[in-house]
Amino acid sequence: MTRFARGFSYTVQKDAVSPVSADVVFASTRFPRYTIGTNNQIVEVKEDLNTLSTKDLVARENALFLEQQQRLSVRDLASKFEKGLAAAAKLSDQARLKEAASLEKHVILKKLRDSLEALKGRVGGKNNDDVADAISIVSYRVESLAFQLTQREGELIQEKAEVKRLATFLKQASEEAKKLVDEERAFAKAEIENAKAAVQRVEEALQEHERMSRAAGKQDLDELMKDVQEARRIKMLHQPSKVMDMEHELRALRTQLVEKSKHSLKLQKELASKKGNENLLRLYDIDGTEALGSCLRIYPCSDSAPELSECTIQWFRTTSEDGKKELISGANKSVYAPEPFDVGRVLQANISTDDQTITLSTSGPIDPAAGLGNYVEALVRRHDTEFTALLIQMNGEDHPSQSIHVLHIGKMRIKLSKGQTTIAKEYYSNSMQLCGIRGGGNAAAQSVYWQAKTGLSFILAFESERERNAAIMLARRFAFDCNVSIIILKEKAESYVHFSHFFFNMMHFVRKLISKNEHNTQCLFKQIALAGPDDRTGEGSC
Repeated sequence: MTRFARGFSYTVQKDAVSPVSADVVFASTRFPRYTIGTNNQIVEVKEDLNTLSTKDLVARENALFLEQQQRLSVRDLASKFEKGLAAAAKLSDQARLKEAASLEKHVILKKLRDSLEALKGRVGGKNNDDVADAISIVSYRVESLAFQLTQREGELIQEKAEVKRLATFLKQASEEAKKLVDEERAFAKAEIENAKAAVQRVEEALQEHERMSRAAGKQDLDELMKDVQEARRIKMLHQPSKVMDMEHELRALRTQLVEKSKHSLKLQKELASKKGNENLLRLYDIDGTEALGSCLRIYPCSDSAPELSECTIQWFRTTSEDGKKELISGANKSVYAPEPFDVGRVLQANISTDDQTITLSTSGPIDPAAGLGNYVEALVRRHDTEFTALLIQMNGEDHPSQSIHVLHIGKMRIKLSKGQTTIAKEYYSNSMQLCGIRGGGNAAAQSVYWQAKTGLSFILAFESERERNAAIMLARRFAFDCNVSIIILKEKAESYVHFSHFFFNMMHFVRKLISKNEHNTQCLFKQIALAGPDDRTGEGSC
């Protein structure tokens, strides 16, 4: 009996347990969980209901996809379709593998049933009933497992159909998306080409407009430059002096007026000499226009008059009211050119010989130069004014080249330069002197003596009398603004003493001339005011 049991046991184990293929795909990656329930029944524990099946996952993904479809761009939509198509292909492969596994399970179950039937026919003896009951239970479990497997196959078939439909839908959607992407790409390319063409047209239009604007701007600039040049020319003609526009018309009248004035002065002097002392012989007289910008010259009227080179000459300026004399330092030649400070005053010349002294005087006060006041007023508004001058002497010695220099008169300093080279540059100080030269013949009315500092002096000749007088007035005006008097040192004390006296005489002279000519009076007032009360002539070396 024992020997039989051993043989039976060996036979059952050999026939019932068949080897399992290595490539079998199980439905689960873990062993099933069983528990022993009531009546010693084996109960299979149900899986967690929260675990979603593949069908539910596909449905959920499809719903999310449909929800996001409206807010996705074409490019994102195509990408999603590609991903969905790949997922569908993956699911299809998984379903195919599950189908193969299901077929293998059916084969295994069939073999198991056949083995149970064969075992049932072999069993006999006392344990026949128990073995039959056990085989029946196992057969029931096999049939139940086969039924579950059949249901699972049905579900897999449905899932496969759903996956196929979803794959077809995704494929169609992908094709439509690709088509839509291609259409959008073509439309975008067309729009880009149109935009490029529009930009090119705009650039061409801008370039054409720029060329036209440049040409028009150049033409306008040329016209503007012409207008500016014309305006500068008009300004040069009209702005510095309001009488410059009448110079050409009045030139002939001025010439005639000068001749008649000389003739009138000559008659007045002859009449005065006859009234004063008919028996007194007049030895000398003053010749020249008694106005600023002219040159007064002493000449002998009789053959018995001593030579002027043998006499001592001294010029004075006096007022017509009190006759107070002011010595003009350095004016000891027979020729004297009036300065701006001499306007409104009578000039006298004392001629001293060994046995007598003769006094000569102008017939009236020195008249101002027409338009000089307005010209200086225009120059005062500038920061720096340039005057072209010829350098005649330097430190009392004749300059060999007598080249043309530029005299810069500014608000703070005076500079003499030649090209880029600076000859002298000094700020206004009490050691500086600027006045007209004494003597010098006909050139005295156009020349000045400038002492920049102690030990450095120049004699300069200007282009015209107007430029010379304007330079003197402008420099003294700027020096007066700096609280500096550019006069001779030994005359400064006397100049300050006669400060109030000068303005009293000036105002009296102005009131006297109001009834004669208001316009000339205003011009005279401007010139005297610009000259300044501290004006004293300096010594020249001529």
